[in-house]
Amino acid sequence: MFSWLSDLIDRFIDWVHYRTGIKDIVKEQITEYRVPPKLNKWYSLGGLSLFIFGLQLVTGVLLLAYYVPSTESAFSSIQRIMLEIPYGWLVRLSHAAGSHMMIIIILLHMVSVIFMGSYKKPREMTWLSGCALILLTLAICFTGYLLPWSQLSYWATTVATSIPEPIPVIGPFLVKLVRGGDHINPDTLNRFFALHVIVIPAVMLALVGFHLFLVRVLGISGSPDSKPEDQE
Repeated sequence: MFSWLSDLIDRFIDWVHYRTGIKDIVKEQITEYRVPPKLNKWYSLGGLSLFIFGLQLVTGVLLLAYYVPSTESAFSSIQRIMLEIPYGWLVRLSHAAGSHMMIIIILLHMVSVIFMGSYKKPREMTWLSGCALILLTLAICFTGYLLPWSQLSYWATTVATSIPEPIPVIGPFLVKLVRGGDHINPDTLNRFFALHVIVIPAVMLALVGFHLFLVRVLGISGSPDSKPEDQE
């Protein structure tokens, strides 16, 4: 019944392929990409982390449609998302739960990399980029915690930002730099919002691309019980 539609799609794909070689790219990088033997469920954690990161981006953009980044309206905008916007509660809770899941999955991914020795030569840069990504994940979760501007987020951020204060010489400066003043204030919310929505996601996207590039170039390491030739 819809054979004309299928034919139209095939012709469009052929048109794109003639000009970009997309079929060969998909074949080489996805459908016929060679992986080491004896892979197990631990190898799925990297892809799962990427999926949750994508989910966070989607739900974050949806929340931006209604969130108001100001001390006067932030909390009320969150209440409106939860109580008035259709499925707003689902999007917000998915975003909040996704941040926790992302940290857990990435930590498990790094633990599996350590135990399977996947960080060893020639994949040192892949490991270092992954370490940078977990630090950025913690940073983006930390900056997002203040955005609801609730009593819990306010005082938790106050405690967390005071941690560097005992550091000699630079401690007080770091606290004031992060807060934008001596105490949590509207400037703090603006800084955390900019970091959470623009700066950190942009850096993470670039680093994720670099991480995946290294995985493609160097390949996936074999499991510990694989033959030596499967480790390269």
